[in-house]
Amino acid sequence: MYPWLVFIHAVSAMVAIGPFFVLIPMLSKMRQAEGTLLSAYLDSFHFTVRLSKHTGHVLVGSGLLLMWLGGWPWTTPWVAGTFIVLIASLFFMARAFSPTIRRLRQPDHDRGQLVNKLSRALYMYMFVLFLMLYLMIMKPALW
Repeated sequence: MYPWLVFIHAVSAMVAIGPFFVLIPMLSKMRQAEGTLLSAYLDSFHFTVRLSKHTGHVLVGSGLLLMWLGGWPWTTPWVAGTFIVLIASLFFMARAFSPTIRRLRQPDHDRGQLVNKLSRALYMYMFVLFLMLYLMIMKPALW
């Protein structure tokens, strides 16, 4: 069972991170898009954020099971570090994408400023995801 949990955990990590790379080229296209094309780009962003949230549930659940079955205590530095970053990322994700996407759907907005905000949020969130991935794979002795 443990190897299957590792597999589920790894696949959920790939699904949580992978779709964000598709959004990078969309950012520049969003600056010029109008009407249904802009709506399609915003729908893609919204879908990716929701997919990442739901995949995160599988990721956290399988991670907790792996900790329990593998005998990893909460005091293990890379485990504690991962959960600290995870909790911080939950607050970040809740405020970074959805409000900006909602504002971009409204008729009166500064699109350039909002796309820049969405771009910064995307790169910061990808950094956070890669930081958690680093902690889980490399298992550094942080203290």
